[in-house]
Order: sequence, then structure tokens, then C-alpha cells
Amino acid sequence: MTTTTERRTAAAPSGVQKLTFAKAITLGLRRAMADDPKVLLMGEDIGKLGGVFRVTDGLYDEFGAQRVVDTPLAESGIVGTAIGLALRGYRPVCEIQFDGFIFPAFDQITTQLAKLHYRSRGRLTVPVVIRVPYGGGIGAVEHHSESPEVLFAHTPGLRVVSPSSPAEAYTMIQAAIASPDPVLFFEPKVRYWEKGDVDLGPADDERVPGSVPAPDDAVLNRARIVRPGTDVTVVTYGGSVATVLKAADAAAAEGTSLEVIDLRAISPLDTATVAESVRRTGRCVVVHEAPVLYGSGAEVAARITEECFYHLQAPVLRVGGFHTPYPVAKLEHEYLPSLDRVLDAVDRTLAF
Repeated sequence: MTTTTERRTAAAPSGVQKLTFAKAITLGLRRAMADDPKVLLMGEDIGKLGGVFRVTDGLYDEFGAQRVVDTPLAESGIVGTAIGLALRGYRPVCEIQFDGFIFPAFDQITTQLAKLHYRSRGRLTVPVVIRVPYGGGIGAVEHHSESPEVLFAHTPGLRVVSPSSPAEAYTMIQAAIASPDPVLFFEPKVRYWEKGDVDLGPADDERVPGSVPAPDDAVLNRARIVRPGTDVTVVTYGGSVATVLKAADAAAAEGTSLEVIDLRAISPLDTATVAESVRRTGRCVVVHEAPVLYGSGAEVAARITEECFYHLQAPVLRVGGFHTPYPVAKLEHEYLPSLDRVLDAVDRTLAF
């Protein structure tokens, strides 16, 4: 295998830079691959093409075909091969080209990947990361705008996470790769082209050669308060965070203070951070793109009702997609949680 050192043509970027969401993931993957030669990428068209969203652009030229592997169009085969590689000590990162294409791999993920650690009584670890561009907002065709995260959050043995900003994407992808657990890494494709400041850390010549960062449990396990507030706690994740922040600005103009919490992880769920906020505000609204019925917001609502029953001044309300298949592109603006729908839920919870 050609070494990373032999192939590297330029030093990795460092310091704080303004990057798109997609580029932040690219550089997070690059840093993880440079730190650990056992990290490799697998997926359809991720090599010379750089993926349909160009997230892996440039990594094939830098790390070679043995570490950036173009696979056949067979998602079950991609994940099955990754499981075998993980059992041999590698850290494979699989790319599922679009959210709707993950279902052929559902059996491998839920019956094999999720259970091997438990079945072996902890003797085996399968550190596989599965990257999934998900959600709507880009006017895509059928099977290209799904939100299937709750299907995997319901399966014990899997971490299910979703970054909401370039900075979060950069740190969370590295933490996911360093984790000993299987991680479903859902990337909101509508945010791929949005820019934000990202701290890329020290330059290569300032880092300890061969050092591999330990898994950052705070990044993968804990929600973060994106915007402090006093009147209503709004819980969300992934692509909906930006929508909720716009709603918070609009609510502030009318004298209502929203506390916005980005869950980051759908599973495991950080109930403590959300509950602490709700005990202060007395009200909670949960927002996500996936259908409301049986969605991840239902789990948040149930836990908050249990933990904060005597603090709640109104029922926990949910805003999300409808219980229908994802609509055609020209109707997706009616389906996705909008600023107006979030504000309507805020008004309803304040009316109690």
C-alpha cells in the first residue's frame, strides 16, 4: 500500500477558515486519514469523481485507490465489506450516495453491524461509519430526499448523529471515525453549500506524527445550546437547526425568547441537556424534517414529559414532515418544516 506521506502533495489547511459544509467534511476525512492509515473510504463514484456532492474530491489523488475505493452499485455489498474490514482492524467510512439508497443495506446495518459487539459479549468492535446525505430542500427526484434516521435510532447498537454546521461537521466526522462503535452519520444535503468558520487546528508540522485523537464523547453524545433563551425550548438537529434559528430571530422581534438546542445525536439522546432547559422555560417544541408520526421528536417529547412533568406549562409540541411519502420537488416547501410552521407551534405552546 502506498503510504500517506509518499502521496501527500500539500500541507493540510490549518487555523480558522470559512468553509462550506461539504468542504468541512472533506477536510475532516482528510485529517482522519492522515492521522490513521487504517481509515479508508468506500462508496459509489467517490474516487476520481469525488462523489456526487464532491465531498471526497481530491482524496483519491492524495491517498490512492486502496484507501479511496470506488465500489460497485451495491449498498449491501459496501456495508458488508466494511464490516469485514472493521473486524480485521480497519476503520472504513462508507458513503451512501443518497438517503433513499440506504435501504438495500438495511439488513447488513441492523442485523449485523448493530449486533456484532453485543453478540460477541464485547470481544468484537466494528468501527464503521456510514455517511448518508439526507433530507430535502434541493428539489431532487424520488428516493433522493428521505429522512430515515429514526429507523436506525430505533436499532440498539448504532450511534446516529447529524451535524448542523461546517464547524460541527468537521469535528463530528473525526469523532465518528475515532469511535469504536458503528456510526450512522447523516449529512443534511441542503446545507452542503452553506459556509461557516471552522477551526482546523494546528498545521501538520505542529502535530504529533501518527497521533490518533480519542473519541470525543462530548461531540457525539451531548446536545448543545445554540442560542440561549427564556420562553420556549426548541429542540432540533441537522438541517432544521438553521430554520429554527431564523424562527428565533423572528420571534425575538416580537418579544419572544427561544432557546435553541441542537441535539447533534439522535441516538444516544442527551435528555439531560434538554430537560435542564425545559425546566427553565416550561415549554418545548421539537422540530425535524422526518414525519412527525413515530418520529424522533416523539421520543424527545416522551422523555421530556417524564422528566419535566411538573415544570411543563404546556404539552410538548412537534413540527415535522407529514405522514406521506416525500412529495415531488415543487411541493417540498409545503412538506418541510418552515419558519412559519415553527412559529405557529411556538404561538400555540405560549397560548396554554
